[in-house]
Parts: sequence; structure tokens; C-alpha cells
Amino acid sequence: MAWRDSRRSRQRLLLFMSAIVLGIAALVAINSFGDNLARSIDGQARELLGADLTLSWTRPPSRRTVQLAQTMGRSRSYEVSFPSLVSIPKTGGVRLAQVKGLEGGFPYYGTWEVEPLAAVQAFRQASSRVALVDDALLVQLGAQPGDSVRVGTLSFLIAGRVLKTPGQAAITTTVAPTVFIPNKYLNQTGLLQRGSRIAYKYYYQFPAGTDVGAYVKTISGRLDKEGVNYDTVTARKQQTGRSFADLTKYLSLVAFVALLLGCVGVASAVQLYVKEKIASVAILRTLGASGRQALLIYLIQTALMGLLGAAIGAVLGSVVQLVLPRVFSDFLPVAVETGLSGAAIVSGIGTGLLISVLFSLLPLLAIRNVSPLRTLRTSYEDDLSGRDPLRWLVYLLVLGFIVGFSYWQTRSLTLALGFTGGMAVAFGALTGLGLGLIWLVRRFFPASWSYTWRQSLANLYRPNNQTLILVTAVGLGAFLISTLYLTQGLLLNRVELSASGKQPNMVLFDIQNEQLAGVRSLVVQQKLPVLEQVPVVTMRLATINGLTPEAIRKDTSLKIPDWAMMREYRVTYRDSLISSEKLTAGKVPYQANGLPYISFEKAYLDRMQLKIGDTLTFNVQGAPVQTIVGGTREVEWNRVQPNFLVVFPSGVLEQAPQFHVLMTRVPSNEVSAMLQRELVSRFPNVSAIDLGLVLKTIDEILDQISFVIRFMALFSILTGLLVLASSVIISKYQRLRESVLLRTLGASRNQILRITALEYGLLGMLAALAGILLSLLGTWALAQFVFEVAFRPDLTPLAIVAAVVTTLTILIGVFNSREVLVRPPLEVLRNDA
Repeated sequence: MAWRDSRRSRQRLLLFMSAIVLGIAALVAINSFGDNLARSIDGQARELLGADLTLSWTRPPSRRTVQLAQTMGRSRSYEVSFPSLVSIPKTGGVRLAQVKGLEGGFPYYGTWEVEPLAAVQAFRQASSRVALVDDALLVQLGAQPGDSVRVGTLSFLIAGRVLKTPGQAAITTTVAPTVFIPNKYLNQTGLLQRGSRIAYKYYYQFPAGTDVGAYVKTISGRLDKEGVNYDTVTARKQQTGRSFADLTKYLSLVAFVALLLGCVGVASAVQLYVKEKIASVAILRTLGASGRQALLIYLIQTALMGLLGAAIGAVLGSVVQLVLPRVFSDFLPVAVETGLSGAAIVSGIGTGLLISVLFSLLPLLAIRNVSPLRTLRTSYEDDLSGRDPLRWLVYLLVLGFIVGFSYWQTRSLTLALGFTGGMAVAFGALTGLGLGLIWLVRRFFPASWSYTWRQSLANLYRPNNQTLILVTAVGLGAFLISTLYLTQGLLLNRVELSASGKQPNMVLFDIQNEQLAGVRSLVVQQKLPVLEQVPVVTMRLATINGLTPEAIRKDTSLKIPDWAMMREYRVTYRDSLISSEKLTAGKVPYQANGLPYISFEKAYLDRMQLKIGDTLTFNVQGAPVQTIVGGTREVEWNRVQPNFLVVFPSGVLEQAPQFHVLMTRVPSNEVSAMLQRELVSRFPNVSAIDLGLVLKTIDEILDQISFVIRFMALFSILTGLLVLASSVIISKYQRLRESVLLRTLGASRNQILRITALEYGLLGMLAALAGILLSLLGTWALAQFVFEVAFRPDLTPLAIVAAVVTTLTILIGVFNSREVLVRPPLEVLRNDA
């Protein structure tokens, strides 16, 4: 019976079931991409590191550790790196870069993509002063191979441009472009000075078959004691896998939003479909069919159409996932080998079938209560107006499905509940807006307006209207796109506001004690203000409450995290708070009985599982300094000024090895460039951060990230429009009868066309405005409570979103209603009779 009854309705069933196609396509595409990425990371694990093992540190290790590092492995490479200003003499361009002095055959795995290829060999021979420079830096400074780059007091011939280094994503070079120079020339640059922030690293290649992980375990205690960090292929693979697994989980949830929009379309379309089938169901009941049989007939129809829609979506998703590696190429450290993922396809089809049944059940349950009396009295409504307790069971199943699917994607119950709650709020708000709009139009109907306008507005609340479904589906898609643009603007404004007015926009750091007076004089000569000057001392934690890292590790009752002892601390000293700090407990840094009482950032102290009164011993360049936690501060980290986790009182660290940070404000790019050129010339080890350049870099990164998110949000927009098209077609037969009656009463084709265009124009505009309003509220909350910045939205992208959504809605509505304009009234009336 399900098969026979579907003959007249298959086209409509396919249309409304197509609402889930894009959602399933997005899910299958992302999950297939995630599976392929995981396989690629596993297969190219060594290329992520470029070696079998790396050792790195930021302070001079003991002689025994150096001897060990120089005898490990079959082959090894040595790297010394630090941030520094570099310049291109030909163009006069200056840029903060990561300088790496490299010797040896790194990378041992993967390809170092350099143009021309011969430049790598010339660099390794180091017979002359040559450099390899990241392509991003060459583009920014207008340089090319054959030019020279100045690093400190030396100039190097740019032998080649680096396109990609193993294990490094392309976006990394935008943030911190690298200049590679032969290690043997590093000392001659004059940049390796006491107090400079220098990092050391060894890359190792071991003989084939060596269990590197087991070997590292035998020396890990010694490395930890010396503060030496180590990284193996297995650890890097796990870390990278986790990072990109999180990315695919997030994008899967974005795709799930598109699927939920499709679910709304399924429920709405099936509800309209059921209304058309009420008379057929009543006849079946008269012939002896039970309510359960009638329900199963139409449930089988929707399930089969859902299965077909899911299969089409799975095929489409498998095609889309071939494009995703190119979309994500700037973020990926490996080359993704694409292929079909059976697990993603099967789970996608299963999910499509499940949601088809779940969301169809809500309107289909009413079929069980259709009375045979309807064959005689079409106005009989009592059989459908009663409350059905099974509907609550279906609601619970739908809620359980959303929570369960979210948990399956994230493996976190907290995130699953948070996502479900967020979607409930968004759907609830949009539904409330839709219902509110219907009520307002009905309540304040403009009876004095023209006939065309009155008829269009009446269509917003008439039976079989699309107001609620359109505001919910397309509104949520518009909400996603609008929120993306607003949040991106919020992040940029955060930096812009910090760099506006009298705030500093140039940071000079790595200033040594003997250079401080000269740098201050240079800044004053350029007629620039010295807004802030801060000393910085580097140190590590040696003991906590008298316990060494080894003792803390062995005592399982302690909850002090390992990273608290492993990290390097950069602290300052002063006796008062600054404008970005607020005292939360205890006192500001002070001394008592010869002991320094230090101040911690409150959130960090909480993460360390410590409290006021605990004793900490710091290793300051080999000298132990015992301290007591005397107070906590709340820090505004978004302020453009040096902020610190730990602050010492004055009178303790003045004689310790240190560097200084100086902050000023430059009025223009020309003055900024002049100051940086003078710094490179007179103080080559001093580095400068131009916040204008930082802003530009952040903008470029956000543009790339937003493209990825817009790519996924596009599925939501298209699904919303598809839901619109299918709901219009489903209700077209009801609409056809109404429009024919209007034509019979004297309405012209032009009037009906204007009525249709106005109705869908209003619907599209209301849907877009509903989504934009929700995004404004959401982004305002982010600005107020998360970023703590003023909310100044850019309305231009929002106007574009509203215009595009409105235009598409009008086109779809008019196109799908064209049959009303071409069919003669008599034909419809005869068929209706």
C-alpha cells in the first residue's frame, strides 16, 4: 500500500526528503576528510617532525647533557633560533622574523620545499654566507632570491625561497616567517648576547628498527631534571592527530547544524503532506485499516525517501571531501591522500535514515487518530485536536538523538550538552520570533492598505503558511554567516582598540641592560614617547613547598601538574599594581623578614593547585631564590602592555640576568619603518613588534579561518533555501486553489505575481533579519562578557546577507509558483470538483 500510494506523491516526497541531502553530504564529507587526515598523519608521521627525535631547551644545559646530545643517533642536526629584526637593504623593508642557525642534514624525512632546489645544497655546504627565507617574508618585504638579507651585523645572499618546511603549516609562516642561515655564521651576527631569548634544538635520525620511544624513557628523568624538552614521532603524531581531530569534530557539529535544519524541513513538509493525505487515510479507516497500519504506510514512505536522500547525500559528500584538502591546505602539516571512507558513508546513511524516521514521526502520529467520520464530514477536527502522549516520547527521542550525536562527535558530555543547549536556544529564539511576527501581523493588520499588500500580509499567517519554517531554517543559516562576520570584526577591533588613542603600538624587546640608555635615547630622538619600560627576568621553578619535580611526580596525592615545573617563567619586579591588574587576595608584591612575597595571576595559581602561603624556590640562571606566595591578581590580558603571571617585589632581582621591554607609540608607518631601520643598524639584537603589522597578520589569518567556516556554513544556507523550495512546492497545490479563486474573482496575473513576490520578499527579509538580530545579540554577549570590548558592528556585511537571502527567497517563491500564472482557472476548478 505504501508503494501504491506513493505513485502520485513521489516527486513531492523526493523534494522534501532532499532537505537532508546537504546535511548528510556535509557530515560524510567532514568525517571522510577526518578519516583520510588521520590515515595521512599516520602514514607521514616522520615528516611531521622531520626526524626520529628532537631535544630542545632554552637555557644552557649541563656539560654531561651536552655530551649526551652530541653522541645520540646515527645522524643529527643542530639548530639555534631566536626572534630578531631582519632587513632587506635593496627595498629598505624591516620585519620581525624567526632566525634559525642550522647545521646538518635536516630534514631527514619529508621534503624541504625550496625554490630553486639547488639552494638547499648550497645552504648545507655553507661555503659562503647564504640564507633561505620563507616565501611570506619575501612577499611582505618585496624581495626575491638573489637579493640580500641583513641579520644582525652580517648580510646573507638569499639563495632560495622556502615554500614549506616538514611539519610546518603554511599559515605558521604568516605569523612567524623564518630566515635560515648556516649555524657557523651565527656568532658573527652579534645577536647571541647574554639575556637574549635563544632556543636550542637537536634533530636526530636513528638506525632503522630502533625503538626511539623506549630509548627516550631511559633518559627522560635526566632530561626532565635539566629542563630539556623532547619530542618523538609517536608523540607528535598523537598531538597532531588530537589537534585535527578537534577540528573535524567542530566542523562536524557545524555540518550537524545543516542537518538539523533539514530535520526541521522534514517535519514541516511531512506535516503538510499528512494534511493532504487525511482524506485518503479516512477512506482506508472506513475500509477496515487500523490506525497503526495507516501510520506504517506513510512511515515506510518517508523512511524509504529518507534512505534515498541519505544515499544521495553520502555520494555528494564523498565528492565534496575530495575538495576539502585544498580548502584546508594552509592549515595542514601533511599532504592528505583522499579516498572513500566506508565508516563515514555507512554512518552518514544510518544517520539520515534515523532522522527521517524520528522527525517524520511527530506529524505522522496524528494519522493514528484519523476517524472514518471524516469521509462524511470534512470539517471534523476532534480526532486530531487531542493530546497524544506518544508525542512526548518522540520529543525525548529527538533530544536524545541530538545529545547522543553530539557526544559521538566530541566524546565530551559537557560539550554535547552545551551544543544541544545552544541549538535549543537558537531554535527557540528563532521560533519565538517567527510566532511573534505571525501574531503581530494578525494583531495589527493594516486594513487600509492596498489589496495586493493586504493579501501578501495575510499569507504570512494563513493556513499552510511558510513563516515559521522559513524564519527558523533560513534564519539560522543567516545567523551562522552573520555571527562569523561579526566575531571576526570583534577580534580585529580588539587589536585596533588596543592600538588606538594613546595606547602603545610599538613594542621593543630583548633590550640588554647596557643598551637601555641608548635605545631610550634613540626613541626620544625620533620624537616618540617612552610610555612604559619593564625589566624581564627568565627563571624556572626548582621546588614547590620543598618538593622537587621527581618527588611531586612520585606523590600521587599531589595534584600539581607537570607543566608547572617544566615551563620557563618570565617575570618582572615592582612594588605596586599597574592599570591592567586588580588585587583579588593577599597583598601586592612585598618583602618581609628578608623573604620575597610574590604575586601570582589568580587563574594560573588555581590551575597549579597552589594557594597563598605556599613556598616556591626559583632557579634564576643557576641561583636559587626562595619565595612565598603572598597575593593574587586579576589580569586584563587583552591590554597592550607587558602583563605577567608572576611579579616579584623590588630589591630581589635587580642583579639577575635580564632584558627590558620598552613601549612607545609611532604616528605612522613611515616613522615605524625609520625607527626599525635605526634599531637594526645600532642595536641589531633588539626586536620590535609593530602592532599595525600584527593587526594585518591577524586579519589574514582570520580571513583564511573564516573562509573555512563559511564553506561549512554554506551547507546550512543552502539547506535552508532547499527547505524553503520544498515547502513551497508541497503547499503549491493549496496555493494553486487559492490563487485560481482570486483569478476567478477578477485578480489579474500581474496582481497574483506581485502578491507572491511581496509575500516571499517579506518572508526572506524577516528570516534574514531574525538571524541577524540573533547574531547581533550573541556577538554583543561575546563582546561584553568574553572579550570585554566595545561592540561596534560593521553593518555592511549584514546588509549584504539580508539582501542575498531576500532576493533568493523571492526568486525561489516566484519560480515555484509560476504554474499558478499559466494554468486556466476552469481547469483547476474542474479538477477540484
